Formats: sequence, C-alpha cells, structure tokens
Amino acid sequence: MKGLYCKPGGDQEDVKFVLQETSLPTNIGNHQVKVQVKSCALSPVDFKMYEDLKLEKEHVPVGREITGVVLQVGPKVMFFQPDDEVVGILPLDAEQSGLCSVVLIDEFNLVPKPEKVSWFEAAAVIKDGLRAYTALHTLARMAAGQTVLVLDGASPFGVLAIQLAHYHGVKVLATALSPEDQKFLQELRPSVARVIRVWDAKDDLVDSCLEETGGLGVDIIVDSGVRLYDEEPEAQTKQPHKHDLLTMLSVGGHWVTTEQHLQLDPPDSHILFLKAASLSFLNDEVWTASRAKQGRYLHILKDVMDKLCMGTFRPQIEHPVPLYEATVSMEMVQRKQVRKRIVVKL
Repeated sequence: MKGLYCKPGGDQEDVKFVLQETSLPTNIGNHQVKVQVKSCALSPVDFKMYEDLKLEKEHVPVGREITGVVLQVGPKVMFFQPDDEVVGILPLDAEQSGLCSVVLIDEFNLVPKPEKVSWFEAAAVIKDGLRAYTALHTLARMAAGQTVLVLDGASPFGVLAIQLAHYHGVKVLATALSPEDQKFLQELRPSVARVIRVWDAKDDLVDSCLEETGGLGVDIIVDSGVRLYDEEPEAQTKQPHKHDLLTMLSVGGHWVTTEQHLQLDPPDSHILFLKAASLSFLNDEVWTASRAKQGRYLHILKDVMDKLCMGTFRPQIEHPVPLYEATVSMEMVQRKQVRKRIVVKL
C-alpha cells in the first residue's frame, strides 16, 4: 500500500512530498487497533518538533488526523471491536502515514465517531477542536462573561475557537486577514461581536479591542503568530506586534500564543507583572507526546465529536480532495497557500 511521506531538511515550505510504498507490521500489539482509513486531514508538518523530540526519520509520515473502520483489535483492547467507526490522531512517532489504506494505532489515541457525523467532518475537526479546547479550557480557563480575541478567526482553528467560546457565553472579537475573511466572519452565527480588519490600515487592533471592552482590555488572547520586531518580512505584516497584545490584555488576562520563539524583554515582562496577567504556549502535541493526561485527552476528543454531532462545531473548509491530488494539496498546505485539505477515500 502507498502512503504520503516527506524528507526533512531545508526550508519547511520547500519540502517535497511523495507517495511511496510501505508495509504494515504483521503482528498487532496488545492495545493496538487496525483501522481501514476513510478520510485524512492534511495539516502543515512541524519538522522542528520532530527534531526537538528526537524523532527524526529519513522519511516523515504525513497525515495524522484520521477516521476509519476498525478491522482488527489486539488481545487486550478494551474499548473497540471490529466494524466500529473511529476517529483519532496518529502520534508523532507513528510509522504509517494517515493516507495509507490501513494503519495501526493504539486504542488510547482513538474515540468513537458518532453515526451522524461524516468521515469528512470528523477528520476536519478533530485536531483543530483539540487545539481550541487546549487553548481556551486547559490554558486560559475560559469562563462565561469574559471577552476573547481570536486572531485569524477565519482559519479552521479560529472558527472552532470562536464557536467553542460562544457555546460557553464568552464575547468574541476576531481579526480578518482579507476582505473574504471579513465577509465570512460577519456571516457567522452566533455572530462575532466585532470583526477587526487587520488588512485595512484604517482599523487599529489595539484601539478596536479597547473600545469594545470600555478600555479594560480583553480577558483572553489566542494568537496565530506574532511579530517580535518592528522590521519583519512582508508575510508577517498582518500579524500583531507582541507589544500590541500586551497593551490590550486586561488585568488578570491570559495570552495563549502559538509563537514557539516568543521573546519577552524585561519591559514586556513588567507589563505582565503590573497587570497580574499570564502567558501560555499552545502546543497540542503535548497530549500524545506524554501519557500524563491520557484520560483528559480522550475526554476532549470525545467532547469534540459530541459537539460536532450536536452542531455546536460547524467546520468551514473546502471540498474534500481525492487521493491522487494528495501530494499537490500537501505542498500547498505546507507553503500556506491553503489552510487545510481533507482527503476522502471512496
């Protein structure tokens, strides 16, 4: 069978992806489940994460968010039986690509897929739903009545973060990176309290947030990258400067960042101190890299599927792509020409 793989090295946005033959181990582990893959989401590969965790390989398997049907279970598997429909995230040290026709995965990385949920929707939501829960519940301790700012609100992750915040009675502000994103966010229901057009010089992010909160600042900020210096490449000009985020943060507020290399100078730390505010780093890979919170991890995945089934989560992504377009689609995702792609197998 064939899977999608890439070879690390060089610029992350310039890597090549190839479909190559791979084989499945003949023996199934005690707690492993053999799954026939029905759909797989394509998200950017973080090669630095593999390097940091000493998981470097000659060829890195691509496509980790999968849905499928259980074909066989190991002798000690407790939660699944053959023919069960499941959804899950392959761990970073997985040997198979999620685009393989069959994969082996521990039962502790899977949850049941609700019958009413399509293969496409389940694969589209599982990882971004986990990120939204990690950011707003685990890290920011979101509560009703607060105000949250979601940067790049029209991204797959941003949309789910907005919907999760609305579900818990939180006022939502969001930024739009383009006129198309602005139109999309303005049409969301429940509606966003304010869409801030960062692509338009007439809209000032700090002034808009302070105006919406009566000058008190936002309780939670979830970013999609920040500018660390005044001089940045053109691709990052739509990202807010770190000082802007510190300025608009409320007393006791919480900033959740996806910026791995965020550097705070002493004056920045002093602002956090004066506001008794806090900063957390959003790394959703920690759930599978460590078994310390395995029960909570599975609870989150199950709750994500429940909210998708109830209609609380409504993913907004493009139509699925066939398997033969997976290589080109993954290259576009890695270069950030598109935000996400879902491969559905007929």
